[in-house]
Amino acid sequence: MAEPTTLATVRPDALAHLMAGIARRCPDVARGPVDDAPSPDEPGHPEYHRARRTEWALSRWRTAVPPRYRRAESTRPAVQAWADAVAADPESAGSVLLTGTTGTGKTHEAYGALRRIAECGPERYHVIATTVVDMYGRMRPSPEDELRRLTRVPLLLLDDLGSGKVTEWTEEVTYRLINERYNACLPTIYTSNLPADSRDREGRRHGPDLITTLGERIASRLAEDVQVIAFKGRDLRRSA
Repeated sequence: MAEPTTLATVRPDALAHLMAGIARRCPDVARGPVDDAPSPDEPGHPEYHRARRTEWALSRWRTAVPPRYRRAESTRPAVQAWADAVAADPESAGSVLLTGTTGTGKTHEAYGALRRIAECGPERYHVIATTVVDMYGRMRPSPEDELRRLTRVPLLLLDDLGSGKVTEWTEEVTYRLINERYNACLPTIYTSNLPADSRDREGRRHGPDLITTLGERIASRLAEDVQVIAFKGRDLRRSA
């Protein structure tokens, strides 16, 4: 049985003659490389894989977010910049502290920042969101398991820092949490109704702040690694 004829089996002179004939009959056909690169909606294209990562990250975000904040979006430029830095390089982004009186939108903005990070399609996205009071409740009587979980999660929202009764035990576990995440370069977003520091230029304090509430050790760690963003204005919950 004769072997089938293919371009590989055609003599070079015959192949040249064939290609010249095609060129004469189809002068408008330009020769060039075949574009077989994947399109953005096909596997192998960077945008395809980024979209898949975004879809997965947003599903993790929805799992961590209470129903009230499912539509949260970040609107503050400083918070957006921090979220973008976390998405680009979480190890160098540092942490952020949102301070302000009750109802100024801190928690809404914090969940919005976590959503913005997810929408960037990061390589890794695992978040835990909790209030400080709930955290202390889960840590009793032994804090080790919960502390290990919170110190290792790649992204943490710790809401209402400085709330609850301060004891030697709460100060110790809070310091361990903040210190271990600081040492591991893991980004954390904190919210608090207390200002970071209430002292004026003369050093006089004007009410409670995180320094007096949490203690100097914790405040010192926060000062080294945390960007403070102050929220001002009326209570949005009462005016809604």
